[in-house]
Amino acid sequence: MRSFITKAAGVFLSLCSLVFVPISLAQTYTSGQHVEPAFEGWRPNPDGTFNFMFGYMNENWEEAPDVPVGDNNYFSPGDADRGQPTHFLPRRNRFTFEVTVPADWGDRELVWTLNVNGQERKAYATLRQDYLVDNMVIASETGSLGAGTSSPESRANLPPVVSVIGDERRTVRAGRPLEVETRVTDDGLPEPTDPVEEARRFAEFAGGGLAAALVTPETVMQRRLMSPPQKVTVDKVNGLYYSWNKYRGPGNVTFDPPQVKVWEDTRTSANSPWGALWLPPPVPEDGVYEVTMTFDEPGEYILWGRADDGGLYHDAYITVTVTE
Repeated sequence: MRSFITKAAGVFLSLCSLVFVPISLAQTYTSGQHVEPAFEGWRPNPDGTFNFMFGYMNENWEEAPDVPVGDNNYFSPGDADRGQPTHFLPRRNRFTFEVTVPADWGDRELVWTLNVNGQERKAYATLRQDYLVDNMVIASETGSLGAGTSSPESRANLPPVVSVIGDERRTVRAGRPLEVETRVTDDGLPEPTDPVEEARRFAEFAGGGLAAALVTPETVMQRRLMSPPQKVTVDKVNGLYYSWNKYRGPGNVTFDPPQVKVWEDTRTSANSPWGALWLPPPVPEDGVYEVTMTFDEPGEYILWGRADDGGLYHDAYITVTVTE
């Protein structure tokens, strides 16, 4: 009996090692690395035009570089400014923005060039058929689905709808708080993920019932609190989440509440040392999310708000002029 228990526990620990150890042992950098622009694909518009979809991989775990549109951040041919970000959040950020090209674009390439920390990288966008994107591709690429899979629930999912309450252009003094309200509606799909139950199902499939019994909210939280911090891009937690981030601007922006996914989990005991999991916050009853933004330098800022239900997303933007 003891040998069986030891074997089952060993299977579970081996599974944990397979999933998590490569992340912890991978060579990582907090700063000084480049940002890799990414062409994510294209989709057609009803008027015959096309949208090229772009994202990026910031190789830094902490540094969020600011690169103004110009010699180090530009598109070609044509206008250098195609609405791309100038502030780059850490790690992989998929489907960050889209560029519309005319119906007669043909077989030309649109090139996004980035030079960050002295390293130049390019992304090449084309209308090749194998880059065509639909909602299932987006859900798969962002981690809501397994690669190449779908379900009736995922096929029925519609993206959230975001609307900023009030003006989309604001003015505020540096150091003074700016309150912003955003209404988000969603169809409730996909159903929110329970990361503890998912871990238990995986453990039971691979190691049996005893391995599944070893999975607790504490062990899941421990794995998600590994250093360097994980930015999950596969097998992510589904559930409606809304956040604001700086998209362009000269200085730092502080958000209250912080725009992160660390929230209380009521299944953990009151004595648990963890007491929280990487989950979206509760959805407000009226669907209105409130945030206070504070800017430390004058200038013009663009703030990017994204509603993400786990599979699909919708964006909103506001422009803020910050005075002395």
